[in-house]
Amino acid sequence: MSTQTDYYQLLECERTADATVIKSSYRKLAMKYHPDKNAGCKDSEDKFKAVSEAYEVLKDPQKRAAYDRYGHAAFQNGGGGGGGAQDFGGFSDIFESVFGEFMGGGRGGGRAQQRRGADLRYDMEISLEEAYHGKSTEITVDVSDQCDTCDGSGARPGTHAKTCQQCNGHGKVRVQQGFFVVERACPVCQGTGEMIADPCPECRGDGRVEKTKTLTVEIPPGVDEGTRIRLSNEGEAGPRGAPSGDLYIFLHVTRHSIFEREGTTLFARAPISFTTAALGGTLSIPGLDGRTHDIKIPVGIQSGKQLRQRGAGMPVLQGRGHGDLVIQVEVETPTKLSLRQKELLEMFRETETGDECPESQGFFAKLKGVFAGE
Repeated sequence: MSTQTDYYQLLECERTADATVIKSSYRKLAMKYHPDKNAGCKDSEDKFKAVSEAYEVLKDPQKRAAYDRYGHAAFQNGGGGGGGAQDFGGFSDIFESVFGEFMGGGRGGGRAQQRRGADLRYDMEISLEEAYHGKSTEITVDVSDQCDTCDGSGARPGTHAKTCQQCNGHGKVRVQQGFFVVERACPVCQGTGEMIADPCPECRGDGRVEKTKTLTVEIPPGVDEGTRIRLSNEGEAGPRGAPSGDLYIFLHVTRHSIFEREGTTLFARAPISFTTAALGGTLSIPGLDGRTHDIKIPVGIQSGKQLRQRGAGMPVLQGRGHGDLVIQVEVETPTKLSLRQKELLEMFRETETGDECPESQGFFAKLKGVFAGE
């Protein structure tokens, strides 16, 4: 099978697929075409080699980035597909500035750049009240952390890693390719610049072990759905003492039974009686700030009218002040009346002139005009 076949097509993945999807697809295809399950089948053997080559490139973020940008050209002339440990950073001299990001930049003078650990994501649910006031809470995460036995070096206690003799600790080697000089990861030390002769028995030379960590998260007042909090250096530890990644907390605010939120503005619907709507009054609303807000109901208010209470909304995140509380009144028609109440309403209806409800009077006047042909 041609090695020029698109790696994403080989793994039956979209170019936007994440690492989990790529890994899952590779495992399925590798089981399907494995030589042990297809003894004597040359096509299956070739397909197995091809999907393995594709996975070796796409599982590595740096190799994948190079492939996405330059395709197979990034790995030609002895490049790193096919399960090898080689990883081309780019062409030196003319093109070094283009590819430098994949190999840590520079011109090869100095030790290999340490690979930073991966960032992690943690999703947390909080209530609207907690989003209003903020809170301090603890979370538990399972993470690859620095090995305590070897202090992250990867070497057995009492021993040390030695400089790789192949690359002299640079982590990279250079090969002349026609008019160009190609720089790639050292195939002996895998780009680390060091060799461990006696690995740590706890972490087996990686410098990392799986741990369960308890972390404190400070949630500031005013956070919203999707707010992201970064805990620096609390992600995956880097291999052999390399810097750790970060842990990102993504907040999700649960639905409130009364209030809805839009930015710093809080909205609520409040039913009022038709007598309060007609005569006016005061509506008392308990706010998220713990205070009761008395909102004046004007005489003759209509259903759907919004009343605004300044400063009674959500706090401004990392700022000063608060948003507003907006109450939308809904006039409720009574469904259970006593005999006396019915009598009073009948007396009121007898005194109606139509001027009490100008919108109704105007509507029926227009309706009468339509059927009268006016």
